[in-house]
Amino acid sequence: MPITVKKINFNKINTFINFAHKIYKGNPFWVAPLNSEIKKILSDKNPFWQHSKRQLFLAYDDNGIVVGRIAGIIDYNYIDFQKKDIGFFGFFESIDDLEVAQKLFDAVKDWLSENNLNKMMGPMNPSTNDEVGFLYEGFDSVPRIMMPYTHQYYISLAEKSGLIKIKELYAYDIPVALDERMVRLNKALNIVKKRNPNITVKNFNKNNFRKDLADVMEIYNSAWEKNWGFVPWTNDEFISIANDLVNLLDENIVMIAYENENPIGMLVAAPDYNFVFKKMKGRLFPLGILKFLYYRKKIKALRLMIMGVKKEYRKKGVEAYMSIEALKNAVKCGYKECELSWILDDNIMTQRTAEMMTGTLYKRYAVYGN
Repeated sequence: MPITVKKINFNKINTFINFAHKIYKGNPFWVAPLNSEIKKILSDKNPFWQHSKRQLFLAYDDNGIVVGRIAGIIDYNYIDFQKKDIGFFGFFESIDDLEVAQKLFDAVKDWLSENNLNKMMGPMNPSTNDEVGFLYEGFDSVPRIMMPYTHQYYISLAEKSGLIKIKELYAYDIPVALDERMVRLNKALNIVKKRNPNITVKNFNKNNFRKDLADVMEIYNSAWEKNWGFVPWTNDEFISIANDLVNLLDENIVMIAYENENPIGMLVAAPDYNFVFKKMKGRLFPLGILKFLYYRKKIKALRLMIMGVKKEYRKKGVEAYMSIEALKNAVKCGYKECELSWILDDNIMTQRTAEMMTGTLYKRYAVYGN
């Protein structure tokens, strides 16, 4: 069937968003994001666009029916920091049709070329600090908060469109329990405390939000600077993200490590609000808020989103110290399982840590590019 791909403006954003609901209708594992949140991410209200630009596209069949969508994205901070002239594609959704997929990918390639970029990778929704990758393995379970779920046939569409897999990201499922692991972990903790008496770990404190937030940002932009895909958040981005997440976080499982008063490491685990969002089906009104307030009390799973230590404090056991304190608190709070994600395919140390915690590699994600 003849396929036409058109550039769209923000006045078509509802059509862009609603296509995802159409393409996953009846899928028991997809979690509809809040429509209002996707609008916010793609609108100028998102401070990410202060250093980035985007172009949205919709694909239509010959009857004028939407059959696919994609976004072209240029993050100039990523280009400057990583020293790579590469743009992104993101928010890709398509029917299972190779012509549709090829024309969507080609539309982004052409747009990037118009902006003097000949390399493309994705999906990034919209950046490497957000949802990343196509789901590659683990299609039979619901994703955790801020992790994507995509159709299995997207892998075939990407590869048949000439894209190649350039990176894999892993997710581990780890039980939350005070079991035989604690003997080994407590031994490690005692050694850490003996060798480094000035190192302490405390919970994030919402009442001390500004101070703790500044400490977290300092650690984040120091500990991850050499990682694949990393780009520092701007102050505006960090504050915006923190303001969005602060009411979703459980203070008991967000840890900050210090040497005396110097922030040196952090661990951020979030309750899996996808359990709640799945009940809301993408809408706050009319009943979404009531569902949110009711089901948030029933969350039993976590996602360990961030764990990092400044370079000069690595291999001192700081990670173990934070992990033990977070694990103890998670058990007290009634959580039962935790996903550690995402982990780079070449981050062997973190993979071994997950395995030491009896974690199981149960989902893989893939980033594609040309």
